[in-house]
Amino acid sequence: MKPGYIILSVLAASSLYALAAESVEKLAAPWDLAGKTPKSYQIGIDHNQTISGKGSKFIRYVSGDESSWGTLMQMIAADQYRGKRIRFQARIKTKDVDNWAGLWMRIDTTSREDSPFYNSQDKPIKGTTDWQLRSVVLDVPADAKAIAFGVIDEGKGQVWLDDLQLEIVSTDIPVDKMKPVKSLPTKPVL
Repeated sequence: MKPGYIILSVLAASSLYALAAESVEKLAAPWDLAGKTPKSYQIGIDHNQTISGKGSKFIRYVSGDESSWGTLMQMIAADQYRGKRIRFQARIKTKDVDNWAGLWMRIDTTSREDSPFYNSQDKPIKGTTDWQLRSVVLDVPADAKAIAFGVIDEGKGQVWLDDLQLEIVSTDIPVDKMKPVKSLPTKPVL
């Protein structure tokens, strides 16, 4: 066999191996990529990294501003959840997350001041981790219009989500709240 054919055969075989090894496909709507610099990230479905057997959703840093963030998210109408407590829950796996990652959820209301929000920044996932169960619980106000939820990846790394659920839960389950920001001093120290 000619050396040129051998090289082409090896390249073709390694390309097919790479495609099979990753086994990635695009996410269907309403899943979306957003964030401060969404072009720095890629989203999709990974059929190799999955615990459900159906494929996991993922977000991964590809290039650009390493100090920024991206989110794999979706938004749904709040109609059937108004006046209820809901939990967004998923199994999460990470690889080389250099800043932090976590689940988040926001309830959009007609009065923006009262829009519940939680982003897991006080319970960050960093580095490389195996599958773990995480959740966000919020109350949905009576004037809620939409519910947005997803996973955030700040900085480099990759995050997988699998076995996702959005469900109404009992009021026995506590609501997640952002930790208060430390108060600023009232006078300067000079």
